[in-house]
Amino acid sequence: MSAQLYERIPNNVNLSEDKRLQRALEQWLPNYLDWWREMGPDGFQEKDVYLRTAVSVQPDGWANFDYVKMPDYRWGIFLKPAAPGATVGFGDNYGQPVYQEVPGEFRNSLRRIIVTQGDTEPASVEQQRELGKTCPSLYDLRNLFQVNVEEGRHLWAMVYLLHKYFGRDGREEAEALLERRSGNPDKPRILEAFNQPCDDWLNFYCFTMFTDRDGKYQLAALAESGFEPLARTCQFMLTEEAHHLFVGETGVGRIVKRTGEMMKASEDGDVRSLGGIPLDILQKHINFWFSYSLDLFGGELSSNSADFFAAGLKGRYKEADQYTEHLVRDDVFNLTVVEDGRLAQREVPMRNALNEVLRGEYVRDCERAMTRWNKYLADAGVEERLYLPSTRFHRHVGEYAGHSFDVRGDMIAPEEFEQRRAGWLPTIEDREYVRSLMHPVTEPGKIANWIAPPAQGIKGLPFEFEYVRL
Repeated sequence: MSAQLYERIPNNVNLSEDKRLQRALEQWLPNYLDWWREMGPDGFQEKDVYLRTAVSVQPDGWANFDYVKMPDYRWGIFLKPAAPGATVGFGDNYGQPVYQEVPGEFRNSLRRIIVTQGDTEPASVEQQRELGKTCPSLYDLRNLFQVNVEEGRHLWAMVYLLHKYFGRDGREEAEALLERRSGNPDKPRILEAFNQPCDDWLNFYCFTMFTDRDGKYQLAALAESGFEPLARTCQFMLTEEAHHLFVGETGVGRIVKRTGEMMKASEDGDVRSLGGIPLDILQKHINFWFSYSLDLFGGELSSNSADFFAAGLKGRYKEADQYTEHLVRDDVFNLTVVEDGRLAQREVPMRNALNEVLRGEYVRDCERAMTRWNKYLADAGVEERLYLPSTRFHRHVGEYAGHSFDVRGDMIAPEEFEQRRAGWLPTIEDREYVRSLMHPVTEPGKIANWIAPPAQGIKGLPFEFEYVRL
């Protein structure tokens, strides 16, 4: 597992020993770079950015920090080292040796899992390609680009699996990952949240807070997979993903903190006169991105989740650490469903409810962040608080799709929802106001008025450091 850092494609999978695979990936590389130049950060391709680059999978010293132009970034393929004697950790094949090749009966399911995960990675780069032009600081600009290049590396992680384990089908799927476009009416990305516009920094922070956090839980479930190459790939991806979540959670938190300061400074509590983002607009963006991100987990009742678990392909969050029983054959789950126009409780097989189990872990994580944000308001002496809406609010997938609920989760008529929509979800006017604040601040040590500075810089460097050389 020694890293081959000076190959055309850096890797720790001994790529040079598999010439056919190496040639296939080296043929894919120019297409990837063409996609990056077309759809990557617009206007910054030739700028030096202080980025971290994966050079190892060891806990200490796994990344190198230095200036690099993004098209020259050393995207690579890194898998966490294999555990000797590893066995399938859950499902019907519990205790059997892990799969080193794709079992024929699981081929389509595995390909679907890998393609769906892989499609999210370039999608977010496309959604965010214009954001650099309105950065609130060089620190934030660098963090945006760090997220972007690592989403690109995560695309490489999935493409490696497709090329190595799925033959011609995998190569075709890898090409298609570069052909779809976020928001394109003819060739959109697979999941709807990745077709939503992310054209200002409030949306970006909410996206990295809520949508990337879904990615954390999906990757964590796949990191338990009995298909060992997928598990080892996702285990290392989670190491990089932690920074993306940090960017989102602290980004929203810094806006909340600055808004709280402005509310106390304003005579009437209206921060618009001071150029701030009001709490009601913040809340609407939370409602929007939280609800769309909930959909990414899939339906509350899912035969696919049951099949994936039974096959040992996708486990629960921290399956090995949090659970002692890994078969889940007879367990049940109490699910709130819609029956005859009203909410009712139904007992369902646990395996069919595993999407909802994973979603519950996600919601608790989001609640933790919400508590931190509200502490900023309390510290500023502001009485108002932010909240997470009900998991039934504004859903487009699963049991609650096609029905209307308020933010508390109470069922309401569709007409009432439309009447109250502007109080719950961002309006055109809200979005235009936020955009009106998006003026670039590119002098080292300076920051936009609507967001607080970070508590500390990158890798021990000060906030005043020139993170991007413009």
